[in-house]
Amino acid sequence: MYHLDNENIELELLLDAIYKKYGFDFRGYSRASIKRRVKNRLSKSGLKTISDLQREILYSQDFFQKLLKDMSINVTEMFRDPAFYRTLRNQVLPDLADCEIIKIWHAGCASGEEVYSMAILLKELGLYEKSRIYATDFDEEILNKAKQGIFPVDSLRSYIKNYQESGGVRSFTDYYSARYELVLIDKSLKENIHFTNHNLVTDGVFSEMNLIICRNVLIYFKRELQDRVFKLFKDSLSHNGILCLGSKETIRLSKYSDAFDNLVVEKKIYKKK
Repeated sequence: MYHLDNENIELELLLDAIYKKYGFDFRGYSRASIKRRVKNRLSKSGLKTISDLQREILYSQDFFQKLLKDMSINVTEMFRDPAFYRTLRNQVLPDLADCEIIKIWHAGCASGEEVYSMAILLKELGLYEKSRIYATDFDEEILNKAKQGIFPVDSLRSYIKNYQESGGVRSFTDYYSARYELVLIDKSLKENIHFTNHNLVTDGVFSEMNLIICRNVLIYFKRELQDRVFKLFKDSLSHNGILCLGSKETIRLSKYSDAFDNLVVEKKIYKKK
């Protein structure tokens, strides 16, 4: 019979405690990823064991918020993976041009850079005015940052390079203003973006979406949780709706594989049947 060691038992109890106390469910996340994030918080806090950390989160909302931020997946940048955005520009978004309203869900939007990248694409294709972008994350703090659209100026060089490689047709300076050490996204890009709190693990559908983008989030989930999210996406998409995943993710190993056709295989872009 297989037995967990003490540290793994402590980890399971911590995840149960977080769910019961705060309603955030990380029990379906990859244990390697979760353990790495928990140990990072242990190190920063000077605590010795996961049980010590559990005690802190149960009696301190502020401490839990610090751990919650550690759990968030916030690796992002403007036009991250330029080839993916070039594919959106040339092969995906033009097919949505006949929609009366284009409804797009960015699931796990983090600090918003990739959402604003989508807004720029839509602007350049003449589709922004009839688009509605729903950008969601479970981290309220990171959502507030995304709403502001303010980024460090030292990120600008990589953003410009990514934009150009993605097939950008204008000067990137058209989309921001620089102030001191900060870059402010132009307010015209924010008009049709709705930032809202949503947890993929526990919350429900966004109905009749034409396009869902959820990239580099599911790699942190166990297979069972991945299937739960794929069902959520299937139920949220309209007929012929499009699903975009990250380069290391696939729907082909899930129980909902048969509900989708391949659209652009190498970019993990699928169309609902």
